[in-house]
Amino acid sequence: MRYEGGTRVKKNQIDAIVMTDGKQQQLYKRTLWIVILSQVFSGAGLAAGITVGALMAKDMLGGDGAAGIPSALFTFGSGLAAYLVGRHTQTHGRRLGLSYGFFVGAIGAVGVIAAAYWESVPLLLLSLFIYGSGTATNLQARYAGTDLALPQKRATAVSAAMVSTTFGAVAGPNLVAPMGRFADSIGFPTLSGPFMLAAVAYTLAGLVLYIWLRPDPFIVAQQLEKERQKDEKEVEVPPMSTHEKRGVTIGTVIMVISHVVMVAVMTMTPIYMQSHGFTMEQTGMVIGFHIAGMYLPSLFTGVLVDKIGRTWMAVAAGTTLLIASLLAAFGPVESLGPILTALILLGVGWNFGLISGTAIVVDSAHRSRTAKVQGSADVFIALSGAGGSILSGVIVSQMSYLILGVIAGVIGILIVPFILWGQARQRATLFAK
Repeated sequence: MRYEGGTRVKKNQIDAIVMTDGKQQQLYKRTLWIVILSQVFSGAGLAAGITVGALMAKDMLGGDGAAGIPSALFTFGSGLAAYLVGRHTQTHGRRLGLSYGFFVGAIGAVGVIAAAYWESVPLLLLSLFIYGSGTATNLQARYAGTDLALPQKRATAVSAAMVSTTFGAVAGPNLVAPMGRFADSIGFPTLSGPFMLAAVAYTLAGLVLYIWLRPDPFIVAQQLEKERQKDEKEVEVPPMSTHEKRGVTIGTVIMVISHVVMVAVMTMTPIYMQSHGFTMEQTGMVIGFHIAGMYLPSLFTGVLVDKIGRTWMAVAAGTTLLIASLLAAFGPVESLGPILTALILLGVGWNFGLISGTAIVVDSAHRSRTAKVQGSADVFIALSGAGGSILSGVIVSQMSYLILGVIAGVIGILIVPFILWGQARQRATLFAK
């Protein structure tokens, strides 16, 4: 039997899941483990562009001002991919949307390798745009764990999906030098090596989801929602209320600010380190620890978001991003410690903001349109990140890395007044009802 846009799911599987809570929880746990395995591979894939993309652009395009272009391009690409994956998921489920997204990201990585070999700038720009699909899909995968999660466990489910990215994402930057040597040994440019790793990693991530993410958790969740509507005699999907719109907006803005600050500072850090004499291995280590800061705190962030609340974890995000940006700006450059600490805190602040914002969006969106809302939120995240990438290169080339850090810190702390104001408005709306 077919459900939702032709995706095939056996009816007896759906009926068994609908009939017993135990079956639902079994599928929820199984889904998490499949997503976790996929995220381990995809983490290694996304790390390649973060670590060497800016250095490749500087070599091929010339100047620090061009260093933000790769991040901007694959962030623009991730915006388009987030939109397409979200729409595809709404009609065909998570399995196909996510697996296809990773496969496209792998194609982009192969294109970057070819562009570096042939020294083709147009192919590099196009391939970086396509490569962004893997980045978007990696983020979209965090929603798969929430489809069947209980409301009080949604942030924890997001965390479980995200923390698994740490293993691949930390390994990826630390393999920059070995992969560079491997690329050299087969006659390819050194900086193309990490993208070879990305091509393989994204392909494996897509295969894991394509083969094992059955039955599709999103389709099962939709079927459960239909059963609930039948029981409660709901026949129409309600339009978005003011409360729902505001909740989705609040969650999205928190994620957008967190992402802009993180991308802007992170994009220019390899260039900044290179200009102060740090080696490729040291740069890879710093980015590796930065990515660990982005994902590893998910071990406890989701629990904290569920326990102490979305609002206060969003406040923690803004505060942490301010501290990280200022430390990056004003920290002494004679040693590795300050920039390493700053980049770790930058990742932690992003983690707090992304998980708290994601939880707010999932809480607020009606079940009938969750995938579309989630995809749209990630589009805004990607587009704002692309803008941050471009502007960061301009700011550093025209002013300095210090000015970039100050600007990023000011933007980051804006989360605090915004979330406090937004939640006050939400409470006032509920009270008025």
